[in-house]
Amino acid sequence: MSAAVTPRHARHTGGLMRSIYLPRTADALAFATSTYGIPLLVLATTRSAALTGAAFALEWIPRLAAFGWAGSVVDRRGASVVFHLASLGRALALAAGAVLLHLHPSGTVAGATVMVLAATTGVLTEFSYIAAETAGAAAGRRAGRRAHRVQAVLLGIDQTATLAGPAFAAVLLLAGPPPMLAMISVLSLLAAMLALRTPPSPVAPARAPKGQSGAGLLTGWRTIRSLPALGWLVTGLTLSNLATGLLQAAGPVIVVKHFGQSTTAVGLVWSAAAAATLLSVTFCRFAIDRLGLWPVGAACAALASLGCLAAAQAPDYRSYLVLVAVLMAGEGGMTVVLRTLRSRLIPPEKFGSTLSATILILLLPFPVAGVLTALTPPDALGHVITACAALQAIGLFCSFARLRTDPVLRT
Repeated sequence: MSAAVTPRHARHTGGLMRSIYLPRTADALAFATSTYGIPLLVLATTRSAALTGAAFALEWIPRLAAFGWAGSVVDRRGASVVFHLASLGRALALAAGAVLLHLHPSGTVAGATVMVLAATTGVLTEFSYIAAETAGAAAGRRAGRRAHRVQAVLLGIDQTATLAGPAFAAVLLLAGPPPMLAMISVLSLLAAMLALRTPPSPVAPARAPKGQSGAGLLTGWRTIRSLPALGWLVTGLTLSNLATGLLQAAGPVIVVKHFGQSTTAVGLVWSAAAAATLLSVTFCRFAIDRLGLWPVGAACAALASLGCLAAAQAPDYRSYLVLVAVLMAGEGGMTVVLRTLRSRLIPPEKFGSTLSATILILLLPFPVAGVLTALTPPDALGHVITACAALQAIGLFCSFARLRTDPVLRT
């Protein structure tokens, strides 16, 4: 029996590697490198801190606005088609930017080029991300009871890219702006070519609304409301993201002003957090096999809540770094549970729209956290973080208490 199963499992893993994991790796690395690299490029090109911040906003504001539209297009056209075209469009935009910066390394043309690139790559990246997530969910459904393993690998790919992207962007920038853009363009082109191997996903009926952002988000919202298990988990994670976002937004103030460390130390905190998330995802991949989704998710929720409450009261930099890593390890485990639940519950023909609505809900606390950080005096940040951590703990407790008897999370 085992001799017959092993080759089949090897073929299945090899098929996932070629059709899902490799395209996702190339796209995730291009995504992370451009997200962190383009603001660096703006600073190197314009020497303006204000424009650097504006470029970061230009990457994210169109990206958030495109969520509903991206989901609708993926549902109607299929994940593989949108994945290929979005990655190809990003490759062409970056290649054009590299040529323009080679011809005009400074001045108005250079400034306009990098700002347009920030907005363009942000929107195209959103389309490729939604398409890649939809393809990954379809692979999880085909994996059946091993869906959490597929989702753990995909999350590991994302976290590795997040860890490597900023460093890769900084190294590429040493060679100059045009070579940097050219290399990210090559990564995007590779993702586009590999996306041709991605299996086609189910598409929505022809009578569905055609690519309208509002219609896509409305469809996603109705689907979330019709799936109580998904709704409760999204609610808990949204409250958790408020605390996490506040720690991210206030991190520079806490580390530099309160603990007296350098700005490099801020990056070290989140590098350690990304490494802890990778370890957590790997552990949860096997723990879910033995224990099921709910016990692992509940344990990670408790870990995240305790880590956040303790980080708000951290006495020094080293303990703060460790506690933030503990928090993000718990968040990583809960994300595996969320992604597995999404792939099991959401109807395939509505996956893109529902995914868009889910991600938009989960991201909304981050700008709120930024506003809270801006309005709170530095000396009072600890109290605000403690309050948000308490809200996080209450929200996660209520969510997982409600989900304890749900049959989907008991398997």
